[in-house]
Amino acid sequence: MTLNVLITGANSGFGLLTAAAFARAGHRVHAGLRNPAKGAALKALADEGLPVTALALDVTDTASIAAAVSKASAPGPIDVLVNNAGFEVSGPVEHLSDASLQRQFDTNVLGVVRMVRAVAPAMRERGEGLIVNVSSVAGHISAPFTGAYSASKHAVEALSETLWFELRPFGVRVVLVEPGAFETSFGANVVTEPAYDEASPYRPIAARFNAAMAAFRSGPPQEPQEVADIILAAAFDPDPKLRQLAGDDARMLVPLYRSMDFEGFASVMLTRLGLTDLVKAPAAS
Repeated sequence: MTLNVLITGANSGFGLLTAAAFARAGHRVHAGLRNPAKGAALKALADEGLPVTALALDVTDTASIAAAVSKASAPGPIDVLVNNAGFEVSGPVEHLSDASLQRQFDTNVLGVVRMVRAVAPAMRERGEGLIVNVSSVAGHISAPFTGAYSASKHAVEALSETLWFELRPFGVRVVLVEPGAFETSFGANVVTEPAYDEASPYRPIAARFNAAMAAFRSGPPQEPQEVADIILAAAFDPDPKLRQLAGDDARMLVPLYRSMDFEGFASVMLTRLGLTDLVKAPAAS
């Protein structure tokens, strides 16, 4: 069976790898990207003779979504939707502007909802289909200076749980893929809140935290192909698990987080990172 697949944010990273995985398996892929000028990697796949079509698709624009879904549906109904488009705003919560938060949620959260609104009705009417939402370990565990991004991924987690209940009676499967830290182009697209400059009082803390995390993640980089392989496998699983962790770090951290209360987890992690001195007990009133 040849699947008709639509992927958002497919010009790099997990999206590009997922597009290649489906196409190399013989499936028809419609690869959405916000900026067609950045489609060189997708063109390279098409030049190999793989069934990949690049589509202009901005998940913050309903007209763009409608046009892309219409084109992707022309060869046949969309069997698989992969909501991969997303980015990260970096900065302490205190520094986050309304504009930055709105931009973060417009892409990472509302973008998912807009795509679901555009694709789910046809899946529901056919009684089949798969929606994959690419989340993150940040959808479980919030780290310092990633509040906007973590909040957006927590929202994606909640929406996906709800979609699982709502769409399951109609035969539509919903999957959350939750990657840990992988080396992709994602980091190059992080947007730093302007107020989070070198004068920010949070910078010394962030420097220590980032150094500790880099040491914690030492070792060979995790292979991002794992994420694409998980998504491809889900397409052929008649009853996939909602949550699918990707990466050894994710498979270690998330169960640990869920096994204890927040204070216990924070204590374990701060001790492991050598940062216990950063957490001071509140002064007695």
